[in-house]
Amino acid sequence: MSRIDGVSVLLLSWNGREHLATCLEALAAQEPPGVPWEILVLDNGSRDGTADWLRREHPGVRLHESAENVGFCRGNLRLAGAARHGALALLNNDMRPRSDWLGQLVESLGSAPDDVAAVSGLIVDWEGERLDFGRGLLTFDGHAFQLDYRRPLAAARLPAPGEELPFACGGNMLVRREAFFAAGAFDPDFFAYFEDVDLGWRLWSGGERVLAAPAAVAHHRASASSDRLGLFNRGLLFERNALLTAFKNLEPGWWERLMPAILTAFLSRTRTMLVEGNAGGATLAVDPYAPGAGGLPGEAARERSGLARRGRAWVRRKARSLVGRVVGLPAPLRAQLAGGEAGTAGLWLADPRSVAQLRALSFFLDHLDAAAEKRRQIQARRRRRDADYFARFPLHLVATYPGDAELFARPGFRALLPADLPLVEVRLDEIMEWG
Repeated sequence: MSRIDGVSVLLLSWNGREHLATCLEALAAQEPPGVPWEILVLDNGSRDGTADWLRREHPGVRLHESAENVGFCRGNLRLAGAARHGALALLNNDMRPRSDWLGQLVESLGSAPDDVAAVSGLIVDWEGERLDFGRGLLTFDGHAFQLDYRRPLAAARLPAPGEELPFACGGNMLVRREAFFAAGAFDPDFFAYFEDVDLGWRLWSGGERVLAAPAAVAHHRASASSDRLGLFNRGLLFERNALLTAFKNLEPGWWERLMPAILTAFLSRTRTMLVEGNAGGATLAVDPYAPGAGGLPGEAARERSGLARRGRAWVRRKARSLVGRVVGLPAPLRAQLAGGEAGTAGLWLADPRSVAQLRALSFFLDHLDAAAEKRRQIQARRRRRDADYFARFPLHLVATYPGDAELFARPGFRALLPADLPLVEVRLDEIMEWG
């Protein structure tokens, strides 16, 4: 059994003093967990007076400060490095843990076999009626979902105590500090999102396991902190971090066979967003060398083709619809769009979702060398094959992004998926409440 000598509770707060107050009140009401414990808080670049308030109202909390928001990953790395105890309890500041939360985590990890590196608690909504996180599932391309997210607890598929999980949720987990750092801890390049998925995969490939501790319950104000990032910035983090998760963790053999499908899906989403979300985007789908397009020597000029005329008309309509809605365009460009000249100007990249997707691609390329080195280190410490991991936790195929459903149905894409890959095909509404 894995003895626990003490617990360091790690909390990050970015302009969330009102949430932190409730969380600390709940922590103060914890039943004795049977081991020494402490609370560390990182004021993560807040502008709401969090640090001064903590010094005044909670002098027993070990306060760390950052002049800027360094993200969930770097923030927790900093606190984990300063922790005094051998187990790290990660909790979101917009949560209200029940009075036996910490004791349940300590009991679950402390009574587990030595190969268990972490346990994951249960997260419910603020009213305690719907599920937030019980267990997660992985997709073929490095994404992940909270199974039965927002479903009524009576209908949700909850994990049993001690059930194996592919990863523990970073918002409610207890992990052995030694195992956390030995596996590489949270990847600081992730900033936030999927860092727990990435860590879980690394723990498993290194020969350790992650178990469920559903009796350790915390209530969550869903997205209270993440909403401040904005929808499109979150999309950027989802896409780039999913790419990095798959790129780093896939075992040799699976890596060469699955990365083509992963990159094809990413490129398909990027093209779909560009084509459907931007004035002139349809021109990206035009093949100037197709029969009748006028791009080949001896054929009619493209300007005379019906395809070109229809394309220009679509661009003008789309451009005019964007005028007055698009923020930040220079005045000459707004005037040009209003005057109907966009058909001769080509593509105007104005859709923030498209921009976020291109930024994800740019980030991945800029960090390719660092990701390759991290991949080398992960594979060097591998003690368990991905075939075992996938047998326990089959990968999923879930149409989520624009163009996914059409792409996933195509024979050409199906040919990219390894025939022996355990793959579960589901609709989004089958794994979570949506809308």
